[in-house]
Order: sequence, then C-alpha cells, then structure tokens
Amino acid sequence: MTKLTNLFLNRAQLVMKYLGVWVPNESDTIYRKLYKIFMLSLQYTFLLFQMIFVVQAWGDLEAVADAVYLLFTQASLCCKIAVFHINIEGVRELCQKMNNEVFRPTSVVHERILQIRAKNIKRLLLCFIVAAEMICLAWGVAALPLFDNGPRKFPFVMWMPVNSGSSPQYEIGFLFQELTISTSAMMYYGVDSVAFSMVIFACAQMEIIMEKILYSELISIEPRNDAVLNNDASLTNHYFNGNKILIECVKHYQAVITFKELVENTFHIYMFFQLTGTVGIIVMSAFRILVVKSERFQFISTIIYVIVMVSQIYLCCWCGHELTATNEKLHRVLYMSLWYEQDVKFQRALCFMMARTQRPLVLRAGHYISLSRQTFVAILRMSYSYIAVLNQTM
Repeated sequence: MTKLTNLFLNRAQLVMKYLGVWVPNESDTIYRKLYKIFMLSLQYTFLLFQMIFVVQAWGDLEAVADAVYLLFTQASLCCKIAVFHINIEGVRELCQKMNNEVFRPTSVVHERILQIRAKNIKRLLLCFIVAAEMICLAWGVAALPLFDNGPRKFPFVMWMPVNSGSSPQYEIGFLFQELTISTSAMMYYGVDSVAFSMVIFACAQMEIIMEKILYSELISIEPRNDAVLNNDASLTNHYFNGNKILIECVKHYQAVITFKELVENTFHIYMFFQLTGTVGIIVMSAFRILVVKSERFQFISTIIYVIVMVSQIYLCCWCGHELTATNEKLHRVLYMSLWYEQDVKFQRALCFMMARTQRPLVLRAGHYISLSRQTFVAILRMSYSYIAVLNQTM
C-alpha cells in the first residue's frame, strides 16, 4: 500500500509543486524559491491591476460590473494562498498524520475503502479544473481578433501598464493575463484538493471503523454459539476479543477527531474566504449579466463561470456534510453491533463511545459557519437576495 498522502494528495502535490507553492523543503534551491516568488507575484500583480482599474472606473456602473466579478475571484485566491502559506506547518503536520500507524489499512477491504474515497474526490475536483481551464481558454480565444477586424483587446477588463494597440506590448499583456488566469485556476484546484481530500480522508477512516465493527473477518465481534457458551475459556476469549476490537475503534475514532480538528484549525480561514468570496462572485457575475450589454458568447461564458463557482462551493459544503453524515452513520453502526453478546465492561465502554459519536462532527468555516447542504442552500438564497437588491437600485 502506498502512502496515504500520495493516494489522496498526489495530484494536488504535482500541480502545486509545478506552480511552486507546495509545502517547501529544507533542500529547496534558491532557484526554486525564486520561482515560487515569481508565481505568487503574478497572482498579486493581477489583483493589483484589477483594483487600480476599479478605482479609476468608480462611478461607471457598467465598467465596474464588467471587472469586479473577476476581482472577487482573484482576491479569494490570493487570500487562500496566503492562508495556506501562513499555516504551512499545519499542512505539514496533517500530511504526517495521514501516514500514522493508526490510519494505515490492515486489510484489503480497508484499502478498497480508501481507494474508492480518494478516486471519488479526485474525479469531482478534476471536473472542476477542466471546466475552469476551458473557460480561461475560451476567454482568451474570444479576445483574439480572429473573426472581425476590430481593435485588439486584452481578455480581461483591467488596468494594464502596456498598450493593446502596439506590438510587442499587446502580446506581452495578453500572455500575462492568460498565463496568470490559467495558473490561478490551477492554484484554486491545488489548494481545494488539499483541504477537501483531507476531509474525505477522515470520512474514509470512519468507514474503516464501521467495517472493523461489523464485517472484518480478522477482528470482528462474532456472535456466540453454544460451544462458546458452554466453555469458560472460549467465553473469556470471546469477551477479550470484543473489548480489544472496541479499544482499537475508540483509539481510531479519537485519532479521526484530532485530525478533523487540525484540518479545521488549518483551513477554517481559507474556508471562510471560500464562502464569502463565492457569494461576492455569484452576485457580481449575475449583476454583470444584468448591467453589461455583452455578446452571446460573453453571456454564455459568464453563465458557465457562475455554474463552475457554484459547483466549487457545493463541493466544499458537500465535504462538510459528508463528514457529519458519516459520523451519524457510525453512531448507528455501533448500536447495530452485537453488544448484547459481550460483557458489561464492553457495554459500558460502548455507551461512552456512542455518547461521543452522538455529538455532531461538524466542519466549520471561521470556527462559526457549519459546512453542510443547508449552508449551500443558504448561500444561494443570500446571493439571490443581494442580486434582487442590486437590480432594484439600477
């Protein structure tokens, strides 16, 4: 079995190493550090140019609406990257914990559970990045003077220190915008993959605990037969094995809770920016559709962009909901075990574990907003309310 960090985070590690923003090593060369500074400077420079344009165009509703939706996206990314590097030690500790002995699979079934969970979250995140990169490419193609003889323009409305009417300034500016927005989408994917995959990893570990209790052939709580009941030695061994299994499950569950708390402490600010930033992105994108008189292609691309950002926030809320739902399922599975065929010591310990699993295991953004499907619906309702208010002020 490969390292669990590789199983869940190999794509994120590859992308973020390529972009120079993965967890640094002491052996990193000076060129690697300079490359990281260059990639981050592209993102923050892009954000700065957008802010300059918004300040210059303030008062022109159409111009501001055409630029500010992307400003929210870039600002959200820059906040994510900043939080990721501020809490880099927490990320490093989480990666180490994922390879702890308590989380390692002890059977083929456990390996299968981990593989299925890792494959599912990777597929969902892959759909997101493919859609995001296609939108970035479409924006770039739409800005090229291929189908008309109009003036050359940059893909995005923002202040630029170069002139689109002359070469090679136009080519430099075009390349800067396309390169930055493409790497921005990849950084979104990388940071989201790390956070969401770790949450799903905790869900997979709770599924392994359920499997240990109900289905494992090696350390299962088996029903007693008449031979066991009539043999004191067999009965004692039966009780011993049952308590041993429960103790292992308790330790495993405690490790999952500790891991979840570390995930929340490391990424809670990042997830808070995710929620609030997405509300701003949805509102300003919809406001842009209402205010700006755009061509059919721009209208369709904006709609697709909104769908992609909504799917991103749904994935965030779904991961939190999955964590809570899996914990509730574990609580039911504990009761479904053959506790009535075990001794009083086992039953007493099981009551304590069930009392703990009865408490909701909730992932919170900003240590305040719970991530769930209900939160996703509330975000959509809030966004619609803001859009309606802005529409009435037009």
